[in-house]
This record gives sequence, structure tokens and C-alpha cells, in this order.
Amino acid sequence: MRITLLVALVLASAAVSAQNYPTRTVRIVVPYAPGGNTDFTARVIAGKLTEIFGQQVVVENRAGGATNIGSDLVAKAAPDGYTILMGGAANAINMSLYQKLPYDTLRDFAPVSLCVKGANVLAVHPSVPVKNIKELIALAKTKPGKLNYASSGLGSSNQMAGELFKMMAGVNIVHVPYKGNSPALTDTIGGQVEMIFSGVPLLVPHIQGGRIRAIGIGSLKRFPALPQVPTIDEAGLKGYEATTWFGMLAPIKTPKEIVARLNVEVGKILASAEVSEKFINEGVEPMGGSTDFFTVFIRDEIAKYAKVVTAANLKGE
Repeated sequence: MRITLLVALVLASAAVSAQNYPTRTVRIVVPYAPGGNTDFTARVIAGKLTEIFGQQVVVENRAGGATNIGSDLVAKAAPDGYTILMGGAANAINMSLYQKLPYDTLRDFAPVSLCVKGANVLAVHPSVPVKNIKELIALAKTKPGKLNYASSGLGSSNQMAGELFKMMAGVNIVHVPYKGNSPALTDTIGGQVEMIFSGVPLLVPHIQGGRIRAIGIGSLKRFPALPQVPTIDEAGLKGYEATTWFGMLAPIKTPKEIVARLNVEVGKILASAEVSEKFINEGVEPMGGSTDFFTVFIRDEIAKYAKVVTAANLKGE
């Protein structure tokens, strides 16, 4: 009887807490340095949540360890809705890339909302004699191990896009990792490497200026910022999808009522014309959707990249 009463009191307390939430500052942890699409996404949403809640929602950058430092901080934070992670593709990739991950994306987080999706673009230096994906695959098969592609680093979503392409196309293209997208792009423009996988925003001005040639994009539909560039799927590599994404995750035992409240409010923010325009101008698409949808999405991403990591024999440093 006493146990039943205690459980009832705890549930009632959680419901009241969720109803009044938040009563103090909420922090969104970004596992990257300031700047970039993850940080931008978090700050846009944090600003709007501050207006809605009447409480400060702040962004805290905790970079390092290929996003593992910031992610682990949130995984081990109090599950009260006041510490949230702006996670992303790395949280799916790292599950198979690292043998000793300090957290488990599926076990330690409650998915709140998929916020935005971007796309990895495959672009080549103008000297590479290909105009489309089929021609690139044909060229790569005649020159195994002779072509190179640049990415922003080992274990990055850009590298995963490249390795997924290699696996599905059955080609041998050498990965050249850089410490960030900018040096990777610089060497691609300079012709030191033949091609690059990178997010949309960084490449658009150079594609438009003719310094590199985009031949495919990793989303399943053409991207608003580059409508003339076919998807890699439609260009001949059926089923290919390699996107970047950012979404809100809470510690696993966060009350369901708080998770639901956050999901609803973030969904409204993403659906607003003002915010949608901001994100599209930044080269990403606002998403939203239910917590169940986001949960399934993360599981699918983990499974997809596990196959890539195994096929490419990749190991996190």
C-alpha cells in the first residue's frame, strides 16, 4: 500500500513539475565550437524557446572528442529538462566507430525532435573529366586507388558520405582527411585532391563560381539551395542517402511530459515561416515530427553507418 502511494506521489510530482516547466534557465549543449550549422540551429531554437517559456534558454559549447565530450556531459546530466543536447549524425556514427564510447545514444538519450537536415554534396575539381555520377563511377573503376576525395576529418559525416558512396558503387577512391571543411575545400579548389564530400552552405559560392563542379547531392530529393544538382540516387546510385542532421536529445529519464512539451514547442518553431526561411538560407531544411519518428530515424542512421564503418574498417582515434 505504501509503495503504491509513494509511486502515485512521485508521478503526481512529475506531472506538476512538467506543467510548470521551466522555472529556471535551460541550457542546450552543442558538442562543437561556436559557429557552424549545429551551433546556428541551437541558437535559433534557443532564442525562440526563450520567448515561449519566459525563461532563458542558453547555448553552451562543449567541443572535443568528436562530439563525445559534450554528448557524454548531457547523457550524465540530471534528467530534469534543464540540460539538453543538440546532437547530430556524429551520435549515430560514433556508436560503431568507437569501441569504448562513454555513452550509448539509444540507451542514454530520450529523442525530443529532429530539427534540421542538410545534405552532403559530391563536387569535383574542373579538371576531372566527368559530368555526372555514372561517369565518375566508370572512371573510378578504370583507375582503382588513383582518385582521392577530401573530407572534414576522420569519422565525420562527410567521410561517411564518401565511404557509403564507395561501398554502394563498388569503387576504390582514397580518403584524404583534413582538420575541418575549409582546408579540405581549399585543396579541392587547388586540385590537390580530385573531389570533396561536404555540406551545402560551404560549397555553394564555389559551385556557382565554377571553381568546383557539383555532380550529385546526398539527399533523396533535390536541395533548395542547389536545385540544378541531381540527387546521387536519381543520378544512378539507387538508394544512396547521406545527410547531415541535428536534433534535440534529453537524458533518458527526463519526464515524458517535459519531452512532449519540448517536442511540441520545437515543432511550432520549425514550422514558422520566419525560422524556416532562416534555415533554408543557411543551407539546411527544417524538419520536426514526433519523438517516435525521431527515435526510428536515429536507429536507422546507426544501422546504416555501422555497415559503412565495418565495410571501410574504420576505427575512431
